[in-house]
Amino acid sequence: MSGTVLVIGATDVGRRACAELQTHGLNVIHLTAPTDGELHDYLTDDVTGVAVMLHNDFEALRYSLAIEHIRPGVRLFVAIFDRTVRHEIERVIPNCFVASPAFIALPYVIASILESGEAVIRTTTGEDAHWNIVELDGEIATSEEFIPPRSWRWRTWWSRARGQLRAYDFGSKALLNGFYSLASILLIDIIITSRHAPLSLSFYNATAVLAGVTAPTEQLEPWRLYLNGTFMLLTLVFTAIFGAGIVNHLLSGRRVGIIGRRVIPASQHFVVVGLGQVGIRLCRELSLLGIGVVGIDTSANSRGLSLARRLNIPVIIGDGSDVRTLTRAHGKTARGILAMSSDERDNIAIAVAARSMSPDVTIMMRAGTDDAIAETQSLFSIGQTIDVNGLTATYVAAALTSDAPLAVIPDGQNVKVVAPDLGVITTVLPGRCTCS
Repeated sequence: MSGTVLVIGATDVGRRACAELQTHGLNVIHLTAPTDGELHDYLTDDVTGVAVMLHNDFEALRYSLAIEHIRPGVRLFVAIFDRTVRHEIERVIPNCFVASPAFIALPYVIASILESGEAVIRTTTGEDAHWNIVELDGEIATSEEFIPPRSWRWRTWWSRARGQLRAYDFGSKALLNGFYSLASILLIDIIITSRHAPLSLSFYNATAVLAGVTAPTEQLEPWRLYLNGTFMLLTLVFTAIFGAGIVNHLLSGRRVGIIGRRVIPASQHFVVVGLGQVGIRLCRELSLLGIGVVGIDTSANSRGLSLARRLNIPVIIGDGSDVRTLTRAHGKTARGILAMSSDERDNIAIAVAARSMSPDVTIMMRAGTDDAIAETQSLFSIGQTIDVNGLTATYVAAALTSDAPLAVIPDGQNVKVVAPDLGVITTVLPGRCTCS
């Protein structure tokens, strides 16, 4: 492919896509947020491809429709996360290729953390998902069907079973402690009274004492009267604690369950910190593979929370760089901690906290060419890094110059681009353009 390519978006991935396209010998026009008039001026017959690299899905949709109206049939790549917007673009613009950084990077991330091949690609949608595993052999790649071992689902089931009725914060601890205390009072009273009365009457009297509705009217020994009175007073306290725990659980959005599928697994799970585009998509893929996962996000208004709730993925609201938050997610017994925040410096802090908490846990963090990443890694190894923006830029350039790759796999400072025919091309991770 030759000619001119138009790149829209001054995001990091847009700048790196611009730089990568220039290495292919193309003339690149890089615009930040062009008006409709500017699009008319720049979309001449010389333009053979357009890449829309914005963070806002609806802005990307608007630009895509405008470009298709001005230059029908021009080759178009759009970075989109929202599924509804993506389907709408694909429906009205047949020549448009739509993908998100999460779609591009996750096949390598999943293969890396599971130590299964070079890339794990989901080939079907829905709950009945199927995967292919891609392995490299020099300049040739192989692709075979990948069936997740049943042991993964059994291990997740057992880990989730062990996580039932376990406190994860102060509110849940109050709820469980109140419940256990009330149950203990009820059981003790039943055991004591059943020695002198039928079990049914003992249960009724103990329940009446616990509820504070009435008290046994038969003649009792003095110690029994003192005991029942004490139980009534304790019931007032424990009921208040139990009620406060329930109210806190309901008002917290029930992002983590105390019983059911949304409990925090006890072990053998992955902790994903940062529920942005990449983080929530990673949670979904791991969940479909039958692997337990816990999400951590700093904002209770993150748009990934609603999807996590539909997938029954427990989410803790807190600072992932705080060891106490990672401990609440059972990070010490997890298979790995994955720092997928969009802020690379936050990911460094998360990785350092995870390493200090558990020196042997697998750590992967989203990173790019930030100098802080290189400096920190030169001091000590805190985990494996994944350059999501670099992989996305490489993918975009390949999609606009030939066919969309099957996978892009990092190899040190290089990237191996796996073509649909399973051929492998090695290129250098792109830097950033110097466009003003």
